[in-house]
Amino acid sequence: MENWRTSSHSGPDDGNNCVEIAHTPTHVAVRDTKARSKATLTFPVAAFLPFLGGVKGEPRG
Repeated sequence: MENWRTSSHSGPDDGNNCVEIAHTPTHVAVRDTKARSKATLTFPVAAFLPFLGGVKGEPRG
């Protein structure tokens, strides 16, 4: 993926806890800003929003 950007969920109060995301029409990838050369998490687009909800602690349903 070539279009990495800092996630809108990473803000100034997050200190060093920043993530970057990149997307294609079919997938979304997430990586640690401080470890760009390491592994990424890649999700089908339909699975990314439920993943994000889980990270936020939103109830499933």
